[in-house]
Amino acid sequence: MSTTKAYLTVRGIDIDVVYKDIKNLHIGVYPPLGRVRVAAPTRLGDDAVRLAVIKRLPWIKQQRQQFKDAERQSEREMVTGESHYVWGIRRRLKIVERPGRMHLEVDGDRLVLYAAPGADSERRRTALDHWYREQLRHALPEVIAMWEAKLGLSVPRWGIRRMKTKWGSCNRETLRIWFNVELAKKHPDCLEYIVVHEMTHYLERGHGERFTKLMDRQLPDWRRRREQLNREPLAEEAWGTDCCTIR
Repeated sequence: MSTTKAYLTVRGIDIDVVYKDIKNLHIGVYPPLGRVRVAAPTRLGDDAVRLAVIKRLPWIKQQRQQFKDAERQSEREMVTGESHYVWGIRRRLKIVERPGRMHLEVDGDRLVLYAAPGADSERRRTALDHWYREQLRHALPEVIAMWEAKLGLSVPRWGIRRMKTKWGSCNRETLRIWFNVELAKKHPDCLEYIVVHEMTHYLERGHGERFTKLMDRQLPDWRRRREQLNREPLAEEAWGTDCCTIR
């Protein structure tokens, strides 16, 4: 079955479109961040797909809100044996209780948390969150500097925060880029893709044809990286919703 792909933005929502030799148009909303994907018959054009998405916007927003409100990951009890991802690698958590500063280290295939005796799960989760942020703070400067040189651009301000519906965001007025702390759980290729994606917004605001061409020129395999980023949900269980709108 022959397919072609497009990348649209409808009312501020990014849409992945795949044109196939199918009869009906299907709209799906998928975890972990409410990614919207459309499978459309090849007889339809971008304008028809936009119209179909606009008609289904209330439903799409409802599904995205459900993802936003839902827990992205089963509540971590922060006990020995739990699985946690670090740069795309699954590691088993090991808790070592001892007096002193709480901190984490990677030791072989384990993620070791040194915690004060009696530290509850909430304090352990907070320590892990801070550790993930530090991972990004150490990794990002090198990636950003490399792409500043390649693109001839400067990123004057960037930061890390927890975002429920985006992996990154770019404010074209302040030129500040934000990165989702969850990126520290993903493969480094995914982090580089988000850096390039957000920096490209310095050159093009939307996700239209010019944006796609810039991404194709700058990072030819960006679609593979985007799929890799969105493929594994942050939750223990993957779930999604879809509907059919055009016959």
